[in-house]
Amino acid sequence: MIRFATFVGALLTTTALHAQPAGQTVEVNGMQMYYEVSGQGDPIVVLHGAYMNIPAMGAIIPRLAETHRVYAVEMQGHGRTNDIDRPITYENLADDVAAFMDAVGLETADVFGYSMGAAAGLQLAIRHPGKVDQLVAASVSYDESGWQPEMVAMIPQMSPEMFVGSPMETSFRELSPNPDGFRGFVEKLIALEHEPQHWEEDVRNLRAPVLLIAGDADVVTLEHTVAMFRLLGGGAMGDMGNPLPASRLAVLPATSHTAVIGQTDLLMGFVEPFLRGETPKGMFE
Repeated sequence: MIRFATFVGALLTTTALHAQPAGQTVEVNGMQMYYEVSGQGDPIVVLHGAYMNIPAMGAIIPRLAETHRVYAVEMQGHGRTNDIDRPITYENLADDVAAFMDAVGLETADVFGYSMGAAAGLQLAIRHPGKVDQLVAASVSYDESGWQPEMVAMIPQMSPEMFVGSPMETSFRELSPNPDGFRGFVEKLIALEHEPQHWEEDVRNLRAPVLLIAGDADVVTLEHTVAMFRLLGGGAMGDMGNPLPASRLAVLPATSHTAVIGQTDLLMGFVEPFLRGETPKGMFE
């Protein structure tokens, strides 16, 4: 997850913008949630990272729309969705997505989440299991013990002043219904970095299949990602007569946290077979 994004400025400034479908808003838990719908096929809800918005997700949305009906949302305070007098927590974000799905008539859907959006998607599957068919979670942890030491050291030093004049502020002012609300928005996201997780047992009990995606130089350690995969039933030897687990793990080589979402072709090579339930055949099958 990001569990932050000093780095997200790079995403907001270097991600290629693609033609976007017309957006709409719907009332969700006291806010006007902005969303865009594109493509045809089985529904999939796309959840962005912290400080991001729909355009900052880049090419993954139009690529998913080639085979799916994509519902891309902007969560509390992000993009064109207004902020409200409530903390930003993963539980709140998950409840918002569940309410959004009810509001637009989505009984259940696949979910693709990146960074903060992956954690929100994980909480959606935990708190509203009937809503999630399959979850693609890119750059996520289930416990703060999984963050890289550099990230752990950075969190206590974070302040709103770090973001003044940043690309995140520029993007916020361009899209937000309240352009002057950036400082309060940042304060909420900094508070989110301090929120405890401790979701191990919840992950172990998940019903929905999960595709975990991580960079080999991500903000979450590889050891933590593998531990999460084992909680989901993965990591055992194949070719022994037992079926493969429903959940999967993909590690992107030479990939930092902010480089994960931009590798669209590589991501789609993992995501589409997972969503279709396809597995490579071994020589004993």
